[in-house]
Parts: sequence; structure tokens; C-alpha cells
Amino acid sequence: MSDFEMTLYIAAEPQRVWDAITGEEGSRAVMWGSALRGELTPGSRYEYVGPGQDGDETVHVYGEVLQAEPGALLQLTEHPGPTYRENHAELTSRMTWRLESAAENLTKLTFTNDQWSDAHPAEAETEGTWPLVLSSFKSWIETGRALPFPS
Repeated sequence: MSDFEMTLYIAAEPQRVWDAITGEEGSRAVMWGSALRGELTPGSRYEYVGPGQDGDETVHVYGEVLQAEPGALLQLTEHPGPTYRENHAELTSRMTWRLESAAENLTKLTFTNDQWSDAHPAEAETEGTWPLVLSSFKSWIETGRALPFPS
């Protein structure tokens, strides 16, 4: 299975980047209207919930919080939502967001998506989707505007 990793620099302090990634406003702006729900403590369940084929409360992705250090590290397991695959619980990957201060008002964000289960359908889309999502977070944090996603 192939790992995806991307590093980018965002003109903001790490806590502001964290708040955009984990907060409802930033999440909804970038993640197709979905909000990150759940306690960000190790062992807790989280979900990305938003508009979709099951209505406004469609669970698009869910999993377990592996590590959470506000302003520094967020590591999650990932499963596609139940509406997408009958075997959703068997399909998994790991997402890691690492935030480091690179200078005053500058954050180095390194995102990794790895540990793919066999035949996970999202793996093939990762290299196309994550650069757009991560660039959109950068744009939203720096300008207040998310990128327009192609249909």
C-alpha cells in the first residue's frame, strides 16, 4: 500500500492551524460542509458529519483518535462512513497531522495518510484529494476563503 505525505507552510501560529483543522468553521469550509465531531482524546471516537446521501447528518468518515496534542499533533484512524461501503469497518487508514512552529506566525504542517487496509477504495484517490484539501486549509487560514473544489 502506498503512503501519502505532504508538507506545507502556513502563515499562522500552530494553534490557529489546529483550530482550523479541528474547529467546526474551518472543517465545514474545507471538508465539503462536514464538521469534525467527537472528543479529541486518545481512544475516543470521532466522525466527519455533514450533507450527503443520508441527509445533513451523513457520516462521511469515522474512526478513533490515536493521539491529540492541541497545536502540535493529531493522529486518527479512518474508516469510510457506513453509507459508502458495507464493509466500512474493515477498511482503514491512519491520518497524521503534525504542526510545528517554523518561525513567528509560520507553521510547518506535515500530513501523512498511511497504514492502508487491503482494497481500501479511497487509497487510489489520496494523491489527488489531499493536496487540494491541504491547500484549501492553507487558503482558508491565510485568507478566510477555501478553494473552489472541482465538481
